[in-house]
Amino acid sequence: MIVGLIVNPVAGLGGPVALKGSDGPDVQARALALGSEPRAAARAAAALTALRSRRPDVRLRTAAGPMGADSAVAAGVPHEVVYRPRPRAGGSDAADTRAAVRALAGVDLLLFAGGDGTARDVLDARPSGAVLGIPAGVKVYSGCFAVSPFASATTAAGFDGATLDAEVVDLDEEAHRAGGRVGVRLYGTLRVPAARARLSGRKTGSSVEPPGSAESIARAVVASMRPGAAYALGPGATTLAVGRALGLELTPLGVDVVRDGALLASDVTEHTLLTLAMSQVTYGVLSVIGGQGFVIGRGNQQFSPRVLDRLAGIVVLATPQKLAALGGRPLLVDSGDTEADAAFDGHVRVVTGHRACVMYRIQSASEDLP
Repeated sequence: MIVGLIVNPVAGLGGPVALKGSDGPDVQARALALGSEPRAAARAAAALTALRSRRPDVRLRTAAGPMGADSAVAAGVPHEVVYRPRPRAGGSDAADTRAAVRALAGVDLLLFAGGDGTARDVLDARPSGAVLGIPAGVKVYSGCFAVSPFASATTAAGFDGATLDAEVVDLDEEAHRAGGRVGVRLYGTLRVPAARARLSGRKTGSSVEPPGSAESIARAVVASMRPGAAYALGPGATTLAVGRALGLELTPLGVDVVRDGALLASDVTEHTLLTLAMSQVTYGVLSVIGGQGFVIGRGNQQFSPRVLDRLAGIVVLATPQKLAALGGRPLLVDSGDTEADAAFDGHVRVVTGHRACVMYRIQSASEDLP
């Protein structure tokens, strides 16, 4: 089996430092200056390690240095370098990703580690065969990604040539930063292995929810808030409704912290959230991503493993319609630390409306799926 690998070395940089994405050299430089650390290479290496344990005969072709070869070396996987990015300030860019896709034409399956921006670059290069994303970006709204690096490896190891079409979507980061507008656009489809249970699926919005659903959940959350405790409200339309119920304007796609009905900190980074959680009782309020089921690890990387360890607990929000759309699939956690994720395995109380809640299965995204 011949597998190709492309890594976007800067994917995911913007998440922990509240930049909502990592597209563009200026944003990447700012994220690094704020102390964010690259994670795509490590997630790619984890996928390769798991893949080789299942398919020792795998042959790997990749790009040089941080675009793939470094991850192969870290995983101890023999590899052939078929593309070398041109030396330039700031490292590789989208043109290198597209060129690497063309250089890897002919592999049985092309793996790429990144986020939705990377998926767009792969799509633009018109790959000749099946591809599969290793989730490593801030936003992973597209349906062409596996739910975790482990799921990427398991899917690749069992790939028999059967494929399905998966959508590539992305957020307009510049429009959001300029005016707070949140909009997801469909760019096209990629062929991916036909393993639906291990695929993230495309994120769905809240426009199909019955009127008042989010407000009903918000009333329940506000009524249950404990005096003196802090609540870190993650991104999502439902948590924005919690802000409205408190008379506060929260940050779209950001994490805001409230206490006793007042805004304590706005659009916090992972470091700020950790500092707050270490100094006072703090709960995380997290909404479920529609169509995917993720609670942690998609667009809310401020809730890092060390932050999760300091929280007094989490409050999960979802409408009954959103849970029903999962078709029995579990809620998922992908913080980047398998031990931290495994701590959530079991069932979690999900607030579904005013005086309404259900117990729902939640698990690490790195657990084996059918």
